[in-house]
Amino acid sequence: MRWTQRLRGAGTVAAAAALLGGVLAAPAAHAAGPRDGRLTDLVNPFIGTENEGNTYPGAAVPFGMVQFSPDTGHNTGYDYSQNHIRGFSLVHLSGVGCGLGGDLPVLPTTGDVTTTDYARYEAEFSHDDEKASPGYYKVGLKTGIDAELTATARTGVQRYTFPATDKANVLLNAGQSLHSTASTKVEILDNRTVRTAITGSGFCQSTKPYTVYTVTRFDRPFTTSGTWHGDTVTEGSKESEGSGRNGAFVRFDTTEDRTVEATTALSYVDARGAALNLRSEGGRSFDKARDKARRAWEDRLDDVRVRGGDETLRRTFYSSLYRSFLAPNIGSDADGRYTGWDQKIHRTASDGGFTYYQNWSLWDTYRTQSQLLSLLAPREARDMAISVIRIDEESGWLPKWGYGTVETDIMTGDPVTPFLTNAYQQGLLKGYEERAYRALRKNADGVPPADSPAVGREANKEYIADGFAPYVKGRPHAKPGDSDYDHGASATLEYALSDAMLAEMARDLGHGADAARYAERAQNYRRIFDPATGFFRARDASGAFTGPDDPARSEGFHEGTSWQYQWLVPQDLPGMVGLIGGKQAANDRLDSFFAYDQLVKDPAKTAREVWVNGPYDYYNADKYNPQNEPDLIAPYTYLSTGQPWKTTDVVHAALTLFTDTPTGMTGNDDLGTMSAWNVLSSIGIFPVQPGYATWGLSTPVFDRVDLTLDRRYYPRGALTVTAPGTSESNRYIRSARTDSHAYGRTYLTTDALRATRSLAFTVGSDPSDWGTSADAAPPALN
Repeated sequence: MRWTQRLRGAGTVAAAAALLGGVLAAPAAHAAGPRDGRLTDLVNPFIGTENEGNTYPGAAVPFGMVQFSPDTGHNTGYDYSQNHIRGFSLVHLSGVGCGLGGDLPVLPTTGDVTTTDYARYEAEFSHDDEKASPGYYKVGLKTGIDAELTATARTGVQRYTFPATDKANVLLNAGQSLHSTASTKVEILDNRTVRTAITGSGFCQSTKPYTVYTVTRFDRPFTTSGTWHGDTVTEGSKESEGSGRNGAFVRFDTTEDRTVEATTALSYVDARGAALNLRSEGGRSFDKARDKARRAWEDRLDDVRVRGGDETLRRTFYSSLYRSFLAPNIGSDADGRYTGWDQKIHRTASDGGFTYYQNWSLWDTYRTQSQLLSLLAPREARDMAISVIRIDEESGWLPKWGYGTVETDIMTGDPVTPFLTNAYQQGLLKGYEERAYRALRKNADGVPPADSPAVGREANKEYIADGFAPYVKGRPHAKPGDSDYDHGASATLEYALSDAMLAEMARDLGHGADAARYAERAQNYRRIFDPATGFFRARDASGAFTGPDDPARSEGFHEGTSWQYQWLVPQDLPGMVGLIGGKQAANDRLDSFFAYDQLVKDPAKTAREVWVNGPYDYYNADKYNPQNEPDLIAPYTYLSTGQPWKTTDVVHAALTLFTDTPTGMTGNDDLGTMSAWNVLSSIGIFPVQPGYATWGLSTPVFDRVDLTLDRRYYPRGALTVTAPGTSESNRYIRSARTDSHAYGRTYLTTDALRATRSLAFTVGSDPSDWGTSADAAPPALN
C-alpha cells in the first residue's frame, strides 16, 4: 500500500485526522531526577559520538524502530565536537560509516519562519546544557528553548519548553535527511496533526529508493501553520509535495502555557501503518513515555549484574551493553504488517506471529553481536533470524548489508551464513531448520542474477571452480555497493569460513553429501597461502599471486592487510598454524603482530600508539587493528597455540581503548559490534568460531558477573562467572571450575554453558600452565 492509497475508513483529510484524534494526553509535570542505584544511571550515550565512533545520544528503546536523536551536521548525525543542532530526527543507526537515516528532522524555533534550509536555521547549544540517558535526551538551545526527547518502539515523543511568545514554532523538515532524499510529501491534516511521506536512498549511496511514513500529533491545537517548498514559505498551506526542501511549520502561543508535546509515529509500510502505530503506542504524556522507556532499559540491563571494578569500568561496560541492544530494529507495524525486500506488504501472522526486524550490518555483527544477543536476548534473536529467512523467501536471496526495506551490498564475503548458522547452533531455529538450510545452500552454491538487487557471493563461480575468489583490479561493479572481486583474498577466507559453518549445519540435518562438499571447500583458505611469503595473498584471474609480496602492503583484502586477515581461519586454526610452521612460529608471529613485548610493559600505551592508526586507516600495517572487524577474533588465537595467558594480556590491553568519554569507542560501533566485543571480552567468554557454538575463555575484568538467561534456551536460567581479585596486575588464570568440577580447557560449547551454573576462575599475578594441555584448545571443525 502506497501514499496514494487511503487510510482505512478515512477517505478525506478530515476523516484521517479523526482517526488520529485523542491520541495524546495533556502534558504532565516533569518527573523527578534519576535515583541512585539504577543501572541506566551507569550508561553514557555520548560515548562514541566523537572521533568517528558514529554513535548517537538520542532516545530509543531496545531494538526500537525509532531512534530520536539530534543531528549536528555530521554525515551520520551527531558529532560531539559540533555545537549546532539542525533538528531532532527519527532514524539513526549506531556506529555506521556512511550517512543514512536522519528522517524528518524537527526543530523548535521562535519568530517568523524565514528560511527553509536546516543548515541556516540550526540552533546553537552547549554541552553544559545537554544530558542523555537510555530512552531520554534533553538539551537547552541558545534560543531559550528546552527540547526533550523520548521514544517507544515505533514513536518518538518530544517536549519543547518555549519562552513566552505568540510565535513558538515547530519545523518539520521532510526534505532534508542524512541520506539522499528523492521526493517528499507533507500534509497538515488538522490543527494538531501533520503527516509526511519521505522517499530516499542511502548508505554509501548504494540503495534503491525506499519510503518512510510519519504522522505527528500535537497535544494541543496550533494557532497557525503552513508549508514550504524550496525557499518559499506559504502560511495557511495544507500540502506540499516534490523534490528538494519540503516541510511544514506549526505555531503555538506560549505566552501562558509554555510547553508543547507531540508524538511522531513511523512506518515503513504506509500512512495507515503510521496512524495505527500512533494509536497503539501514543496516548501517554511525555513523562509516562520516558519512564516506560527507562524501565525497558532497566529490565534489559538487569540481565547482567557485575561486581568489582571501579565506576568508570562499570560505566564503560554498561554503556557497551546498552549499545549492543540498539539494533537490529523492529520493521513491522503494530498490526504485524511490514514491507519485504520484494517491496510488497507481508504479515508476520503468516509465520505464527513474530516481530519482523531490519537493518543488518552482517559483515560486522556476525563476529560478536549476534552471539551476544543469542545469549542475552534469544527470543528477539530468534525473530531476527526468522526475519532474515523471510528476506530470502520474499526477495529470492539472503541479505548482505540490509537497510530498512532494501539491500545495500556494502561489504564483502558471505556474512549471512555464520549469522544464520549461529542462530541454528544456539537453538534459535526450531521449526525453521530446513527453511534456513535451503536459503543458505542456494546462497552458498549460486550467484544472484543480474536483475536481483542482491550481489551475494559474487565471485562464487570462480571460487567453486578454482578454490579461490580472484582479485581483479579495475573490474566494473555489476551492482551498486562493494564487489568481492575488489577483495578476492579476503572474500576467499570469508567464503571458506562460511562453508565450514554450513558444513556443520548440513551434517546435523542429515545432508551428508552437502556436508562433505562444504567441508572440503572450507579448506580453500589454503589456496591463497603463499609459501614464499608465509602469508595469505591475493590471486588474479589466472591464478597467479598478485600485489606486493610484503604482507603489510598486500592487496585484495577488504579493510585490512594479510597480517590482519591471517588469523581469520577459525574453522581450522591447527591447519593455519601448520602452514605458518607450527606453534612456535605462530606464537612468534602473534607476538610481533600484537607488539607483545611492548604490550606487557605498557598495555594502554601499546594499544593507543602502536596498534591504533585511526578509525579509517585500514591498510599498510603489520599490527593488530582493534578498531576494525577483520581481526576481532585474533587475540584469542593464543588459545590454540598453547599460550592462553597471552590472550588475556592482549584482550585486557584492547579493553583500555573503551572509555567513558565521547572518544571512548574503538572505531565505528557498527550496530553494536564493537560494544558486544567489549561486553563479551569483559565477561571472559567470546565466540571464537563465529557461526558455531564455541566460546573461548579469558580472564574477566570483574570479580563476579551474574547473567540472567532465558530458561527456554538455558534451562539453568542463570550463569555466574567469578574471578575474585581480578585486576591489571592479577589477571592470569591459575585454574578454572565449572560448577564443582575442575576445568582445564580454554573453551566451552553452548551445550556446556546450558548445563553450567557457575564458571569460576582463580587468578594470580603470573601465567600458569592452565589451558596448555594437548586437548585444551578449541578443536578444528569438519
